[in-house]
Amino acid sequence: MTNSPASSPRSHTAHTADAPTSGLPADAPLRVAVLIGSTREGRFAPVVADWFLRFAAPYDDLELDPVDLAEHPLPDVVSPAAHPEAAEVTERLAAADAFVVITPEYNHSFPAPLKNAIDLHYTQWQAKPVGFVSYGGLAGGLRAVEQLRLVFAELHAVTVRDTVSFHNAWENFAEDGSLLRPEAPEGAGKAMLDQLSWWGRTLRAGRDRAPYGER
Repeated sequence: MTNSPASSPRSHTAHTADAPTSGLPADAPLRVAVLIGSTREGRFAPVVADWFLRFAAPYDDLELDPVDLAEHPLPDVVSPAAHPEAAEVTERLAAADAFVVITPEYNHSFPAPLKNAIDLHYTQWQAKPVGFVSYGGLAGGLRAVEQLRLVFAELHAVTVRDTVSFHNAWENFAEDGSLLRPEAPEGAGKAMLDQLSWWGRTLRAGRDRAPYGER
């Protein structure tokens, strides 16, 4: 069963504003918001995020926009509309054609600030693809990703199948942030970005044809 915006807290103005159509040519680069979900002191997230941004940079069909939640603390409220500190993040998410979420795994789940950032928004996620880069201990953050798939499905987003996961993440990187064994993560990263690009272009074309939810 799905909730309609009219019957949930998402009916607030910031959540129900129509997601804009792109007005871009079909071959325009996809705007990908890279959401860095950990905000803890001493976090490993910047190492993983820096690697991913370097890895994805040569893809000239993608326009990357890193959104670090540690640099944009968001209010814990139902709607961000009345909070100027949330406006920049809201606008960047709305402008994105696709998302990559970089997340650790905390106690079989994902960080609370990431859940807050997701829950503060609604239409910004709709009819857009989401890819994942996760990291952690033995599980590599995969349990966090599986829970995020359920959350994004409720928000009418499309999660791509392939992910990048770093098991025992701290053992995968050299001191300069480069990968010690790049073959597997780079292969997984290519597969994820290929899928994200296909879904991103397909869904952008669909949104340009008609706003999501209209027949």
